[in-house]
Amino acid sequence: MTQNAEAFDRWIRTDFVAMNTELEEFYFAREDRSAVEGIGDGIKQHLCEEGRLLIAPLLAEGRTTDGFGSAFHLLGNVGLYLGALRRHELTNPDREEQSPHKEASALALHVGAAAGMAPRFATAHLATHNLAVNGVRKSFTALPDEFLFIDENTRGILSFQGAADALRRLVAIGVSSPVADVLFEQAGVALEAVIRFNQRLFETLDIDRFFYSVRPYYKPYRVGRNVYRGANAGDFPGINEIDLLLGLCRASDPYYSQLLLEKMPFMMPGDQAQLRDCMATPSMLDAFLLAAVSYADQPWFQTNARAFLRLCDTFGRTARQHHDMLVDRFITRPAAQVNTRALGSLTASGPPLEVLLRSLERLRDYRCAAPRDDIPTRHRDIERLRALVDIR
Repeated sequence: MTQNAEAFDRWIRTDFVAMNTELEEFYFAREDRSAVEGIGDGIKQHLCEEGRLLIAPLLAEGRTTDGFGSAFHLLGNVGLYLGALRRHELTNPDREEQSPHKEASALALHVGAAAGMAPRFATAHLATHNLAVNGVRKSFTALPDEFLFIDENTRGILSFQGAADALRRLVAIGVSSPVADVLFEQAGVALEAVIRFNQRLFETLDIDRFFYSVRPYYKPYRVGRNVYRGANAGDFPGINEIDLLLGLCRASDPYYSQLLLEKMPFMMPGDQAQLRDCMATPSMLDAFLLAAVSYADQPWFQTNARAFLRLCDTFGRTARQHHDMLVDRFITRPAAQVNTRALGSLTASGPPLEVLLRSLERLRDYRCAAPRDDIPTRHRDIERLRALVDIR
């Protein structure tokens, strides 16, 4: 990391956080917490100008070839800066044809191209690759609820990754292996941890603080001429690897493959390659159904198929919990109280709330193998396998 990059990183970890926190306290004290224009303008301009002065020498430096790590962290820092400008309405894609923050946009485009990612901050920047210094991770603010959201979300992601890692190793030994039980158990323990972290978030995170003071930093914003959607908690390969390796979702499904294609640029290049490998790997559900023709009465089939079905049930619980508890509690219900003016930019992913919710419901039902005739869930296949091992 160059001296200019280090100076920018120090600012992101200190003054940047302090100014955002001060602005959030102003907003939260207002009767209409969604109205942020005309509030704290002096602080906003100071934040904007300080960041610009730190970015300008980085742009002039033009060094994005010091290795992926340097480019990735710089991309995250300039992305956090642009995300904060969007949150404070110093940029808004709805009223602009291109970003007014030319230096930051140019740097983000340059570094994004070098890193092989979308030119904005991604989930990994605040989660799995959020380098802590003296026990403090990067964030937009110093609000306890933002730290809680980042930390519990990261714990959930790491646990999903643990489950996906176990399933990848299981593919290498096959579903008939006598030692598959170890890996099914490891994956199940990891998914139970996801459920535990989600429950803790549900019980502890303040609804209003999340909705009004954390969520707005994840809005879409313009980099150059193009609008890039906000970072999404699902922008990591683990959960999709579980989808595909279990067989609850299929890469041949146009809806699901479109979802994967859309999220690829928001993942690290190594994660993108790992996910592409999973897209070409036969699923465990299909392997069990194929084996059932000849081996359904074999002890290995009965034992391992039961373990597989228990794991699918646990994964379905994580999907129902996320949608029916977290999405409903922290997005759907508070959104009902927001005035119509603010609803247009409510979701981080860009589409209107009702469109987002339909998409999340569809994903939930894929992962639960729910009985639906309008989308190709694996409900009938799961029930067929369940009948073979007499699990009701």
